This record gives sequence, C-alpha cells and structure tokens, in this order.
Amino acid sequence: VEAVSEDDLQLPADLPRRVVELAERLAAEAGTPDRERADAFVSVHCNAGGGAGGFETYMYSRSANPNTSELQRVLHSEIWRRINPIGVDRDRGPKKADLYVCRETNMPAVLIECLFIDVPADAAKLRRADVLDALADGIAAGLGSYFGLTSDNQPVSVRIEVNGKYVANGDAIDGRTWGPARIVGEALGASIGWVDRTVTVNGVKLPTRLSGTAGWVPLRPLADVVRARILWDGKSNTVKLKM
Repeated sequence: VEAVSEDDLQLPADLPRRVVELAERLAAEAGTPDRERADAFVSVHCNAGGGAGGFETYMYSRSANPNTSELQRVLHSEIWRRINPIGVDRDRGPKKADLYVCRETNMPAVLIECLFIDVPADAAKLRRADVLDALADGIAAGLGSYFGLTSDNQPVSVRIEVNGKYVANGDAIDGRTWGPARIVGEALGASIGWVDRTVTVNGVKLPTRLSGTAGWVPLRPLADVVRARILWDGKSNTVKLKM
C-alpha cells in the first residue's frame, strides 16, 4: 500500500510520530479502494473496550451515497443470522459514526466489528472455526445479496419462534425450512443428540446439514417428533412452533 505523506494529510507538526503513522495507515487504507475503482469497501475488525461484547457494524454518519445503508443492512443481517444460532447472542446493531475509513472512501463503505477481543466470552468464540466460518460466510453472502449475485437455490432467511418467543433464524431452501437443532429442539423440551454426523431428536434421527459445526434439521420433521404444532406466517417470514 502506498503511504501518504504528512504534508498531504496536513497534520500539525507537533503531533506524536505514532499518531502520524496511524493517520498515514488509515489514509492509505481508505485511498486504496478509490484508486482501484472498487464498487464497495468492507473493513473487517475485532472490537475492544465493549463491556458485554457483541457484534456491530458501522457506516459513515453523513454518507451521501444512497447505497451505503443498503450495504450495511444486508451485511449486518447476513452475518447475524449465521452467528446467532451458534452462540453469539448480543447484537449491538447497525450504527453510524465518523470513522475515517468509511468517511474517506467514495464508494459505499461499511466497517464490521466481529466481537470483542478483550471480552473473554467473545474471545473464546473468535477461537472457534465455526464462528470464523460463519462471519466469513455472512460477509460473502451480504456482498452477494448487495450485488445481486443470487442463485436458484439461495437460502431465504426466516424467523423461528417457539411458543411465541423468538429463538433463532433459519433458512428456507429447496422447499424446506431448516433451523439449528439444539436451539430449537431444546426450546421445545426435546433431547438433542449427535450420532454418526446426524442429529437425533428424542432418539430419532433427522435429515441433517451442517452450518459450521452446528447441526441443522428441517423443522416440520422436528415438530412431528415432539408433537408440536407448526405454522407459517408468510407476511413476516416466520415459522411458529407451539407445544
């Protein structure tokens, strides 16, 4: 990356050298996508100093680009629906701030804060391959959605409720609605097991697909095993299970 001089930045001469070096790196990071004529800019970070921790995204608070908020929306949504079912339970929300790398780019720009490295629970999650895979998959899916790169079997995100309470997000794909077995099953009072890479619900094996290291199952067979009612609300894209 080409460095930017202090003269170009018009920084005061008495600033500590380390601050000048940081400003140069930020200017170079923000300038590279403009020089390369990129269509979008995504800056991926780990956060710090957040108390309870969690996941959040940022865009420039005064962005004049009408596509920036849409880029943030799809990235935040696609990442969250992948990391929430595998144990990330704090969504700090999409936010706006005066961040250098978002402010000084000409294209839509979003900064992603992938949990907090100084919060022990978050740091433990960041060591897990399934969480890292989910973060990466979410970023890729968000960019794919933003640029309209969809396929016929692209999963559609759905909301899953058990006895009137939200428990997780799921996927509608190939005519079936899937959800994280342990989260949904235990909310229904079921016993969830794992045999030969297959999820069991109250001892019954169900069709299984992996999301990271989490086993997902189709929700209707799960409901049948536990004798729950299952309803579909098309207006809100919500699967509702009731005991």
